[in-house]
Amino acid sequence: MRSRQRMFAAVMRLLLKCLRLGRRRRFKLVRQAEQLWHYGHLCLRSLLYNSFTNGDVVLDSLFEPVYWLVDHVTRWFGVVFVALVIGLTSSIVAIVYICLLPLILQTYTPAWICWHLAYGHWNLVMIVFHYYMAITTSPGHPPQTKNDLTGVSICRKCIAPKPARTHHCSICNRCVLKMDHHCPWLNNCVGHYNHRYFFSFCLFMTMGCIYCSISSWEMFRDAYAAIERMKLLEKERLQVAANQTYYQTPPPTFSFRQRAFHKSVVYLWVLCSSVALALGALTLWHAALITRGETSIERHINKKERQRLQKKGKVFRNPYSYSSWVNWKVFLGVDMPRHWLTRVLLPSPHLPHGTGLSWDLPPCVTEQRSPLLAI
Repeated sequence: MRSRQRMFAAVMRLLLKCLRLGRRRRFKLVRQAEQLWHYGHLCLRSLLYNSFTNGDVVLDSLFEPVYWLVDHVTRWFGVVFVALVIGLTSSIVAIVYICLLPLILQTYTPAWICWHLAYGHWNLVMIVFHYYMAITTSPGHPPQTKNDLTGVSICRKCIAPKPARTHHCSICNRCVLKMDHHCPWLNNCVGHYNHRYFFSFCLFMTMGCIYCSISSWEMFRDAYAAIERMKLLEKERLQVAANQTYYQTPPPTFSFRQRAFHKSVVYLWVLCSSVALALGALTLWHAALITRGETSIERHINKKERQRLQKKGKVFRNPYSYSSWVNWKVFLGVDMPRHWLTRVLLPSPHLPHGTGLSWDLPPCVTEQRSPLLAI
């Protein structure tokens, strides 16, 4: 009896030791897991920590795949966008010459005919000239060697000198002088040497679309009413064909030429009105930027700099802005009064002020300012 009790006691002691060892091992594994978790969390925070991180940086990081996709799509489809602009513009010009111009010559007075012929062809020449120059003119690129450039930074992507107002284009994969943006409708960057061509194209295209929309408004109303009447007559003709008797005659049908004419007028008005609204808003935005003497990229940079200095009680001054009127003269290259005619109202391939590498005072600026340093 005693031997059995001793044996049972030994087994119980052994079982308790095993339970204690199991608990210790479990506690040890839990402690190791907690240590690994804290260590991994610390490593992750140390790798991702940045004192300049804010909501904008996080948002840009999240949208980085979208930016990459847009860059590559824009790069490969730029030619398609250019062909689309040329095709749509050519279709509007063809409709004007084939459908609207004969009506103008038949119904308008000689004074109005001269006005439409003069203004319409002048506007068309300005659109074609500035669009051709915008897509064929290089925006300007900084040299790959430093040469005599002083105070320039180095582009982290090109590993090349980066003068003031120069920015790297991820689509062209090059730095662009006074870069404004990469325009897919031009398949080209908008920079120092073609910024004026781009804005002039937007301005004259908007003016042309507004002109076509206003001139064809009455024709659009008549054409739209005629198309609705066509639909009703077509519906009646189908009903008569289904229940035709010897005493019923089908309603008259419109010819193919009449249908094409009315639909072309509606297409012209809708397209021109839509482009006038969209492109007009873009033109006004760029006009505001030109008035302030900055580009689209500099608008965001100057806004952040203005907020940073405002917190310190200081006032930000754009070193490339003079006054609203002088900024327009510098942008358009107007040095003399006659240049408003020869360089603004007529096609002109004149170069902008400066080389885009340094920014000296233009000839039209009379106020003396401290020289700008390329930073």
